[in-house]
Amino acid sequence: MIETDILIIGAGPTGLFTVFEAGLLKLKCHLIDALPQSGGQCTEIYPKKPIYDIPGFPEVLAGDLVKNLMRQIEPFQPGFTLGERADTIEKLDDGSFIVTTEKGTKHHAPIVAIAGGLGSFEPRKPPITNLSNFEDKGVEYIIRDPELYRDKNVVISGGGDSALDWSIFLTDVAKSVTLIHRRNEFRGALDSVEKVQELKNLGKIELITPAEVVGLVGTNKLEEVVIKRGAEVFNRECDHFIPLFGLSPKLGPIADWGLEIEKNAIKVDNSLDYQTNIPGIYAIGDVNTYPGKLKLILCGFHEATLMCQSAYQRIFPDKRYVMKYTTVGGVEGFDGSKKEAPKAIVKSID
Repeated sequence: MIETDILIIGAGPTGLFTVFEAGLLKLKCHLIDALPQSGGQCTEIYPKKPIYDIPGFPEVLAGDLVKNLMRQIEPFQPGFTLGERADTIEKLDDGSFIVTTEKGTKHHAPIVAIAGGLGSFEPRKPPITNLSNFEDKGVEYIIRDPELYRDKNVVISGGGDSALDWSIFLTDVAKSVTLIHRRNEFRGALDSVEKVQELKNLGKIELITPAEVVGLVGTNKLEEVVIKRGAEVFNRECDHFIPLFGLSPKLGPIADWGLEIEKNAIKVDNSLDYQTNIPGIYAIGDVNTYPGKLKLILCGFHEATLMCQSAYQRIFPDKRYVMKYTTVGGVEGFDGSKKEAPKAIVKSID
């Protein structure tokens, strides 16, 4: 049985930052994540994608943000159960919880913080008859390592930000990039649409609209895609076909824990501490919903901070916590490390 003060379900940015805020309160954390590594979507889906709205970072790659968070929480020595999905929860008579993964690993804690992002994801797949025959043989639904496409012929389908952004990015990596969308209009950011148009004019992206990929050709691996544009049907040489039609989020087993759910998200009390309808269980980050909710990483950081204050009071109802700024109190890790600002030198003047 793994014992901890706060059991965090989800090791994405919000879950990781929770470890830091809890550590300042001397609370120990353990994280569960179905993915084999920490970082959530930032690691699994877009590690090389820049993020522009993290305070203090004009631009940071998603993967680098996760590395920085891991460095930040290292002094607080969190535990990890990775590659296992939180499956069941049991509330004990003393109000604490036992969470068991699908592999049977049991975790005991007085506080459970669900920071599972949007839940688990399944790609939305195009209706191509032999699509599954080429999965991992030239068909990918998520770009994890751009170097896989170095000097290859890449065809991307989609009309949102991911399709536009990756088409732009891969022009400096792939031998050729073809972007196909079933409409002439795109749903992505205007500057991305303009950039794609500019790259098309420079001959760096082939843009085919309105059209769609209707077939795949190859023996042991993908060799060509079949494209339909109006009444015209033609083939295009292709090493990798990447349909980016979005991901369908699913809460998974958490949806059966008795929590109040609204539109595939967990309802919380945002007036105080992001607690769910079950005392002792909180939901923070993209997994929760409340009036005015914004699904931003920086909002998840804020929610994690307030949640930890509430968790401390729940664990130690008779203790009064006096908040100290890290600029004053520093950061004292569980590993014996201590970070603090230099003390001012006071000199008397004769």
